[in-house]
Amino acid sequence: MTDDGQTRIERLLGRFVGLSGGERVLVSVAAVGVAVVVGMLVILAAGYGASCGTPKFSLLGVSFCYDPVSVFTVLFQGAFGNVFNIALTLQQMTLLLFTGLSFAIAFRAGLFNIGAQGQFVLGSLATTVTILWVAPLVPDGTVGSLVLMPLGLVAGVVVGGLYGWLPGVLKARFDTNEVISTLLLNFIATAVAYVLVERFFNDPSIQGTITRAIPSAATFKPVVFPSNTNFALPLFLFALAVVVGVYLLLHRTTIGYDIRALGTQTKAAVFGGVDAESTTILSMTLAGAVAGIGGAIYVMMVIGRWQTGTPPIGFDGIAVSVLAGNNPLGLVPSSLLFGILESGSQAIQFNLGIPRQLVGVLRGLIILLVATPELFRIVGRTLNRRDVIDLSGGGTEP
Repeated sequence: MTDDGQTRIERLLGRFVGLSGGERVLVSVAAVGVAVVVGMLVILAAGYGASCGTPKFSLLGVSFCYDPVSVFTVLFQGAFGNVFNIALTLQQMTLLLFTGLSFAIAFRAGLFNIGAQGQFVLGSLATTVTILWVAPLVPDGTVGSLVLMPLGLVAGVVVGGLYGWLPGVLKARFDTNEVISTLLLNFIATAVAYVLVERFFNDPSIQGTITRAIPSAATFKPVVFPSNTNFALPLFLFALAVVVGVYLLLHRTTIGYDIRALGTQTKAAVFGGVDAESTTILSMTLAGAVAGIGGAIYVMMVIGRWQTGTPPIGFDGIAVSVLAGNNPLGLVPSSLLFGILESGSQAIQFNLGIPRQLVGVLRGLIILLVATPELFRIVGRTLNRRDVIDLSGGGTEP
């Protein structure tokens, strides 16, 4: 790359890195507006190329098969139109808060945890198996709930944490690239879970790779919301409490200081007395444990058992965290946006009959455009920290 080209890149990244908190909020709001406009254009283009009996929208004498205004109206109604949709939105938000936290914790230590999906899968399986094993030993009702619910959460935390500890050790002791190791561990987790359920925990009464359902005493019942929704408000409040707890851990404790120091300037942190190896292992273990909590809640609140086809909540958590600038408190609005897109996109497909592929493109486009400014900021800070580029002349790193 020529010096002039690198200078331009440094200047561009420096502008994003140097944005203040208020400017970042304004950029995110503007990005949402741009995403809506671009999304409408994509819908119009798809509607112009599609064939239909009765056009749904006309503009300047040109007819289109899809109405972009209706699409975004249904998107919003699908997220907040009634109490069931609100429950679905908050349910998705609750799960994404945990997987987003998993990526954010590791990132603050200068690590990329791509393995939240695997930690989520194994955490959910550990919760299911533990509850099924202990349930016959405890009475039903309140006593059973008091035993099984905490036990299920602990099982998810322990197994998720151990599965995060493994790439942490590989990184700390052998300098293994954590991006590759955590990515590969996702596939290993899925395969291991599949084999374990297929060989030892499969429910013979149901076709497919699926465990028996956990007892009702171990499931979180809807509170405030209707009984036929899979959303428990106390778990949502618990997720918010974990978010605040992680924020305080990172910004108000010695452990958090070590994690942030290691992620900001590794050499200076080590010179100042931070144990790089133990902090790296601890960060990845915490990240895995948080993702494991998400897996436990997925079983105990949403699905009630383990089965193949776990949704990519761990991978979505990466985008949620990037959009939040890897700030735990920023995860609240970013996970809400993703929850809206998830529940709203289902309503679009169901109510308007728009192809699933187009709904996926629209959802991905909105995520891409909204997350791009923060992605540039993260890339700039990372390259600057690793002395690949020099942003001293293009912006001031906060």
